[in-house]
Amino acid sequence: MTSSQFASQSSVPAILVLEDGRFFRGTSFGAQGTTFGEAVFSTGMSGYQETLTDPSYHRQIVVATAPHVGNTGWNDEDDESSRIWVAGYVVRDPARVASNWRSRRSLDEELVKQGIVGISQIDTRALTRHLRERGAMRVAISTEVLDPERLKHQVLEQPGMAGANLVDDVTTSEAVVVPAQGEKKCVVAAVDLGIKANTPRRMSARGIEVHVLPANSTIEDIRAVNPDGVFFSNGPGDPSTAEHATKLLREVLAAGMPYFGICFGNQIFGRALGFGTYKLKYGHRGINQPVMDRTTGKVEITAQNHGFAVDAPLDQATETDFGSATVSHVCLNDDVVEGLELRRRDENGDDKLVAFSVQYHPEAAAGPHDADYLFDRFVQIMVASQNQEGKN
Repeated sequence: MTSSQFASQSSVPAILVLEDGRFFRGTSFGAQGTTFGEAVFSTGMSGYQETLTDPSYHRQIVVATAPHVGNTGWNDEDDESSRIWVAGYVVRDPARVASNWRSRRSLDEELVKQGIVGISQIDTRALTRHLRERGAMRVAISTEVLDPERLKHQVLEQPGMAGANLVDDVTTSEAVVVPAQGEKKCVVAAVDLGIKANTPRRMSARGIEVHVLPANSTIEDIRAVNPDGVFFSNGPGDPSTAEHATKLLREVLAAGMPYFGICFGNQIFGRALGFGTYKLKYGHRGINQPVMDRTTGKVEITAQNHGFAVDAPLDQATETDFGSATVSHVCLNDDVVEGLELRRRDENGDDKLVAFSVQYHPEAAAGPHDADYLFDRFVQIMVASQNQEGKN
């Protein structure tokens, strides 16, 4: 896009209207039109390409709290899926020039190409403070309907995120195999609830052959892979609607297969263990969320994107149908559950870790990589399970 084209695009008026009636006028950024979704904010100062292509953001309009967005343009390597999944994008000050050596086009061009409606030149700080005080809510961005009252009526006709079953929209349609790098140590059946591309890569780098399976897979489909472990990915929507995934995971746990879950996979793990889930006021989104690993006492800075959380006791273990469950990680900002562990007592009387999950994203392609060790932990419990089976 030339500078004159950019100037022409940025002069098109646009409006953002929240369901409570508050509105912001700005200029078009990306495609023109009208879009609806849930307004959420992301506090990451970098990694917008990974954010926009994360399937977990399906049906959400993302507000970038960093004021200057787009300076590294758009490349062909950093996508976390095959498309942009956000319903809309809100930025304060778009970069006029993309200046990264890997950039192939501007962020604005990619948004136009994929039909993503956005808005710029609004007070994103005021909008973020509003969402923190009032909570995430339905929203619209439009270059077509500039009357805020009229657009608000359309917003109120849209469904909310609570009760939304969105997994089928984002899952793979057929199984995909990601080969292990180097010597193959383990095989993992990864159930795709909205998986990010970097997750199988992080496993592959550790000698894991990853079979990415559709969300509607059965326990027989998982057994057919002959896996050493099972993984449930991140994904969008309300976990209380994911009844098939919860039932499938209960079957996995009953079969004694090692398990690792991320984000939505953590919420499904919680529900499979008998815990409830609930919607957070405005969620955790960004790449600077502090979490304590209670098993080691270490604090890690994490990448997160979730609007729901597991309701589990922080101060005690819970006996479940599959073993003893404890909260392994907590958010240091608000004590939200950020991880679960499941242990069973072996024949020697020792509590053995057999399944675990975290609410955040250890695969974080845009960083930080503090939680990368969790993939090693998964390998360790799979190898331990292999050794146990060998003894038997």
